[in-house]
Amino acid sequence: MLANFVFSVCQAVIPAPCRLIAGLTIPLSTSHRTSRTMTHSIRTPATLITGANGEMGHGLIDRLSDAGSHNIIAIDVRPLDEKLQARCSATHVGDILDDRLLERLQSEYEIHTIYHLAALLSTRAEFTPEAAHRVNVEGTMLLLKLAIEQSRWHGSPVKFLFPSSIAVYGLPGVTAKSKAGRVKEQDWNTPITMYGCNKLYCEHLGRYYAKYYRQLAADAEPGGVDFRSIRFPGLISAVTMPSGGTSDYAPEMLHSAAQGKGYACFVRDDVRIPFMVMPDAISALLKLQTAPREKVSQFVYNIGAFNPSAGEIHDLVCAAFPGADITYKPDDKRQSIVDSWPEDVDDTPARNDFGHAPEYDLRRAFEEYLIPQIRTRYAQ
Repeated sequence: MLANFVFSVCQAVIPAPCRLIAGLTIPLSTSHRTSRTMTHSIRTPATLITGANGEMGHGLIDRLSDAGSHNIIAIDVRPLDEKLQARCSATHVGDILDDRLLERLQSEYEIHTIYHLAALLSTRAEFTPEAAHRVNVEGTMLLLKLAIEQSRWHGSPVKFLFPSSIAVYGLPGVTAKSKAGRVKEQDWNTPITMYGCNKLYCEHLGRYYAKYYRQLAADAEPGGVDFRSIRFPGLISAVTMPSGGTSDYAPEMLHSAAQGKGYACFVRDDVRIPFMVMPDAISALLKLQTAPREKVSQFVYNIGAFNPSAGEIHDLVCAAFPGADITYKPDDKRQSIVDSWPEDVDDTPARNDFGHAPEYDLRRAFEEYLIPQIRTRYAQ
């Protein structure tokens, strides 16, 4: 984790003449003033994205930038790709657990929407569970607190979009998994991974901050956070490399085959979980963000698109890359994690409440999105 951070500006957003004081951009004509009125006057309306350099961050920044109506403030522990930087108003390289970073965000921006994408993913979290708890849980709580403080300041709820995961489910084995069918949000919430536990708890934290925050206080203030969460299935992107998820055997097959590298799949060929391509995941997140409050009937939603077996993914990859060297070498521990996740999910509420409707089924995902873009990526 980075204890310190570097601040960089992607586009020219600072009026001239101006002076930088303690990280704040203050017009020279008012730099001597320290009143609350001055602080308000220099705050920039913004959409905050944490974990912006990850798979989902890439797609989200592109879509928000294309819409043209967002001042995007991006945070990641690594410097953003240069192409992404050019699409942001500002970037911060730093840790969401860094109080100084959060204080700077609080003082410098008027934040109306937070996309909290930063997390330690499932595989890495099993090796460092305490670190995962700090990042995934404590980091989320700090950002919920930031949302509350922002709401107090500008007087309207802050939308808090939280990507959760099918890792929150914990079926006891393959027999129960095959019998469960399409699992609903309230079923089998007994995760067996630290990542799943973290995500499930953060869903409850979001519900608390949205509905019950300081409920016994004389000046209780529920409603400062408009918390909305999606339990994403395994996500496959043609743009970025997989980065530590237990469902990453699917994109790893693709990217390895496209590069002419051998790959040993860490699950059995018959294992089946829901998947989705990244463009549909971003669309779902944006649809949920823009849905009228009265249409959002629950805090957490399943979404799905297709649920192939590992063997079916293997066949599609080998059809596209005939020389692909893909074998199976199941890792019993990782296999048991995937076996605890449902074969499919019931996403009826998402379809009814905010119009979730994936554009890509399995075949179209491979033929029109994944294969063409991955071929182009590695041909360069």
